[in-house]
Amino acid sequence: MKFTLGVALSPLDQLTELAKTAEECGFTSIGLPDSLFYMKSQAADYPYTPDGSRFWGPETPWVDPLIAAASMAAVTTNLRFYTNVLKLGSRNPLLLARQVGSIANLSGNRFGFGIGIGWAPEEFEWCGVPYARRGARVDEMIEVIRLVLDGGMVEFHGEFFDFDQLQMSPAPSERVPFYIGGHTGPALRRAARIGDGWTSAMMKFDDLVTTIGTLRDLRAEYGRSEEPFEIQSVCIDKFGRDGYQDLADAGVTDNIVVPWLSDGIGFDGELAAKQDSLRKFAEKYIADPIIAKVHP
Repeated sequence: MKFTLGVALSPLDQLTELAKTAEECGFTSIGLPDSLFYMKSQAADYPYTPDGSRFWGPETPWVDPLIAAASMAAVTTNLRFYTNVLKLGSRNPLLLARQVGSIANLSGNRFGFGIGIGWAPEEFEWCGVPYARRGARVDEMIEVIRLVLDGGMVEFHGEFFDFDQLQMSPAPSERVPFYIGGHTGPALRRAARIGDGWTSAMMKFDDLVTTIGTLRDLRAEYGRSEEPFEIQSVCIDKFGRDGYQDLADAGVTDNIVVPWLSDGIGFDGELAAKQDSLRKFAEKYIADPIIAKVHP
């Protein structure tokens, strides 16, 4: 099982140093969150807290995850980066294809595209995109972005997007993996049908196990059982070697962790303290890999 470092809500001036330390410690990737803006009043509940409230405020630091990936890739060599997840619905797919292709090329193919629809009506409407039919729109956006990233002269004529022949060069020299986020039935079907993996938000272990089973069934339904597929988890009730072993045995391939929180260091804690947490975590769990047990 791989370990990804989550850097959500960290001060922006810490990001490049955290990336360098994560690479030194053997983390596989950094997961990059996405938030366009903080609206004073929200029209919909945030779907990943019990009461629907947000766990960040108007002064919480955020950075565009694509720009953050480029910045951190410039100071590392092997570390990978993926959005966890970028809210696709309020964006333009051609502009995104240009950005994703640029990061893939400049990082040496060390970027994965983690995507969700987006939960906030304001992010759609205030960016000039309708909130209605957002799922169908996102499905078409994924088609457009993949088509353009594959390279060559392409055209697209869909319900939401329509363009004649165009080409963006250079195309990435390797295929950019798409990781689909979301806990709903349609999101899981989307991941099983077209994704290279699925990524969770905050989730308890029992729910995670159920979801992994659902994904396994859906992938079989779509004839994709034998294809590689990542399970990226943010599990909120399994920690330590026994807990991580349980996650690996359940089918998690990539565990997203924030080691300094377990050490009592807040999101805005000192950089040196966070780096010490990364080194201690790596010594305990990365130096001695956690491997899924094979049951007869």
